Amino acid sequence: MGLHDVAIIGGGHNGLTAAAYLAAAGLDVVVLEKNANVGGAAYTDEFHPGFRNSVAAYTVSLLNPKVIRDLDLPRHGLRIVERPVANFWPVDDRRALVMPYGLAARQRAIAAFSERDAARLPAYDAALDRAASVLKGLLLETPPNAGGGLRELWKGARLSRSVQKLPLEAQRDLAALFTESAAGFLARWFENETVKAAFAFDGIVGTYAAPTTPGTAYVLLHHCFGEVNGKPGVWGHAVGGMGAISAAIAAAAREKGAKIRTDAPVREILVENGRAAGVVLASGETVRARAVAAAVPPKLLFSRLVPEGAVNPGLHQRLAGLKSGSGTFRMNVALSELPDFTCRPNREGTDHLASGIVIGPTLDYLERAYLDARRDGWSKEPVVEILIPSMLDATLAPKGRHVASLFVQHVAPHLPAPRAWSNPHEKEAFADLVIDTVTRHAPNFKASVVGRQVLSPWDLEQRFGLIDGDIFHGALSLDQLFSMRPVLGHADYRMPLPGLYLCASGAHPGGGVTGVPGHNAAREILRDRKGWWKGRA
Repeated sequence: MGLHDVAIIGGGHNGLTAAAYLAAAGLDVVVLEKNANVGGAAYTDEFHPGFRNSVAAYTVSLLNPKVIRDLDLPRHGLRIVERPVANFWPVDDRRALVMPYGLAARQRAIAAFSERDAARLPAYDAALDRAASVLKGLLLETPPNAGGGLRELWKGARLSRSVQKLPLEAQRDLAALFTESAAGFLARWFENETVKAAFAFDGIVGTYAAPTTPGTAYVLLHHCFGEVNGKPGVWGHAVGGMGAISAAIAAAAREKGAKIRTDAPVREILVENGRAAGVVLASGETVRARAVAAAVPPKLLFSRLVPEGAVNPGLHQRLAGLKSGSGTFRMNVALSELPDFTCRPNREGTDHLASGIVIGPTLDYLERAYLDARRDGWSKEPVVEILIPSMLDATLAPKGRHVASLFVQHVAPHLPAPRAWSNPHEKEAFADLVIDTVTRHAPNFKASVVGRQVLSPWDLEQRFGLIDGDIFHGALSLDQLFSMRPVLGHADYRMPLPGLYLCASGAHPGGGVTGVPGHNAAREILRDRKGWWKGRA
């Protein structure tokens, strides 16, 4: 097949994004996807006859506006509709917190639980907005790289100046968000346990941690970067499911000349003369390239694909042992009717069912869910986020029927031996518990389930390469962020094997369906394109 400029391992949305940018610059690019369809975790599947839904990734907010514009994704079919309400938290049989958009409306909702907390909301929003504005400015930047010389020092100085421009109190808030727990940070602002839980939920999403775990305040902030249709803080749904995002990016990449091969799993990186020279597929076929970009988690890359001895042994071991594991369990269910929550009956209206419905009514509930999983392998009372995208997108289910995504925490990424998530009994038993948990709040839910798709952490790893079931490709902890993501000295998307790059969520700025790691990695590859492919041992 000749020599490609770049071979990309993995056809998830970031790999496709990198391919589109590289092909637009005139490079010969091939994407190698192990599954029969591109998209990775951002893929829409018919999981029950007549019912389609996003298999793993499930909602839109973090997809970067620059990526949308650059790749002209609306022209390639992407349409995002906004949720009418942000979130809905059932508390008990009588009470619920329905969080709309807009400061005044949110204050009114919170005031039903605490007048003091409602009064504190503007100051809390302002603190998060100040911190997020600094970090948003860094999303499309390549982090300063340790040991990189004067250019990296200049980058670090520029970053320092952007932080120093903030008022001192805002600098304190930024430091707290990087180091504190979500519970600790929120305690400064709010008193009510349900209000705190509503905000703390974003601090544990995709993170195997309790809200009292240091570092979860940053995860909370990470989820504040988003916007939909130019509206900050809004959440949305891609018509056709999350696979519509991947399909639009793939169409843009193909239009620009990228080749995309499916059913092409990579067995190992080909190393010649001390540099990445292509890949060897599971079939034995060799695909040669001047550079290789990995759209897979760095832990998987170095534990399974980079040959032993290709890089410094200590660094290889460090990369193969990165912290990962989201504590996440994913389900899709086909419904004969909408769930009817006792605390907010459907006869009063159904806008709340088009929001993110979160079963996690208090901070203590979130805490227990994690502690149970650490001790027993899964939560007795799991945290469940339910989305019913068919409320906004009639293409996903037959008329009068619905589909729901259930994003569940916490489960141990690996069950205590001899139990294992590869055992169907274990995952089906937990799936039954999840259904029962929702049914306690919506009594008709269990009887309305006519089909389900169940994905344990093991399934997420086997199907999408999400090692340890980690949806972020590695923990968003302080030691794995920015200049330390994935490891110190290799934050510039160039891996320690010359000619090998990282272009997925294990690189800066981290997880979510953003397209940013693919965008940023492509830029660095293009900087190296004239033949001085850089790498550091």
